[in-house]
Amino acid sequence: MDSNNSTANNIRLGPAPDSMEWVDERLAFLTPHETWSPDLRVAQGRLHDRLAAPTHKWSRMIGWSGVIFAATMIIAVALTSAPAPRVLAQRCIDCSIAVWQAISPATPSPAKLDPVGQRRPVKDFELKDANGAIVRPSDFKGKVVVVNFWATWCGGCQVEIPWFVEFYKKYKEAGLEIVGVSLDSDGWKSVAPYLKERSIPYRIVIGTETTAEEFNVSAMPVTILIDREGRVAATNVGVPLKSTYEADIQALLK
Repeated sequence: MDSNNSTANNIRLGPAPDSMEWVDERLAFLTPHETWSPDLRVAQGRLHDRLAAPTHKWSRMIGWSGVIFAATMIIAVALTSAPAPRVLAQRCIDCSIAVWQAISPATPSPAKLDPVGQRRPVKDFELKDANGAIVRPSDFKGKVVVVNFWATWCGGCQVEIPWFVEFYKKYKEAGLEIVGVSLDSDGWKSVAPYLKERSIPYRIVIGTETTAEEFNVSAMPVTILIDREGRVAATNVGVPLKSTYEADIQALLK
């Protein structure tokens, strides 16, 4: 069996195990292999307009859960073409969580790193970039490394990637390296055109089923922060606040 194709079968599509189990239990008989995904930027724009409208006030009692639900409805209404119901449910949930993270207040967050004594050496891997060059975490020892497991269809990933681009440009000279590990089932077929449309300055490689298993990636995005000694300092499953990421990176660079 092709390893890239089998990767998709072992990684639960979507933002978090609990939501995906809920979807799978009800719609498991439908195929998830569709190319459609929600337009995150349109959803964000419409949600911001709703929040800013003078005639509409959000009740504080609803909390952010109400915002997530509203974002899902906005995305669904905006669809021009719909896939199978299971795909619709998966990706609207994923995109809604991404919207919530994107509009969350960017309040300063303290670094959330593992204590130095508890950090374990990162597992090494050998994956190829678009030029066929081998990339290994061990190649960057002495630098702070961000390893981000992502996919082109992942809504939360679309929120994080611009952050990583910003961090890379801002902290590269201070010793930051970023490696994006795509877990798209069809590899460069999806990733190459995606990268062509975006200016991502850091290294992108294609992951495998083995890579996903070794790093316990069962939902995306997953991001690992590695200190200058090649040890895992933090692992983020899902999308934390941007300020949390930056605080972690700054602490490791110091």
